[in-house]
Amino acid sequence: MSTLNYSKTRQAARWFDVRRRKAGMWAYALNRITGIGLVVYLYLHLGVLSMLIQGQSAWDAFVGLARSPFYLALDVILLAGILIHGLNGLRLAVTGFGFSAGAQKALFTILMISGGIILIAAALKIFQI
Repeated sequence: MSTLNYSKTRQAARWFDVRRRKAGMWAYALNRITGIGLVVYLYLHLGVLSMLIQGQSAWDAFVGLARSPFYLALDVILLAGILIHGLNGLRLAVTGFGFSAGAQKALFTILMISGGIILIAAALKIFQI
């Protein structure tokens, strides 16, 4: 293996090494991952809504499937993505306007803990159905 390829391999391996990551890197990665996930969900959602064209029976069959525990768990994952992406976006907007720019780590921590509490409460509500 050439020195150049070995160097690039080490750089790629360091990107996946999460041991020395700080809160800013986690916020960056979470925002990107949840953004991609929400875009994928948008296209899936549009595909599911196209079932309405097939008629009432196709839609009723999907609604029956969507009430299964597997799909309810996917709803919780979707809600987690929405909360992480939305609250992190709120943090970016607040710091972008110059408010609490020095306290980004604390703000990130507070918002993610708040999001976790909201997610737990919502998951309990979702699975009560």
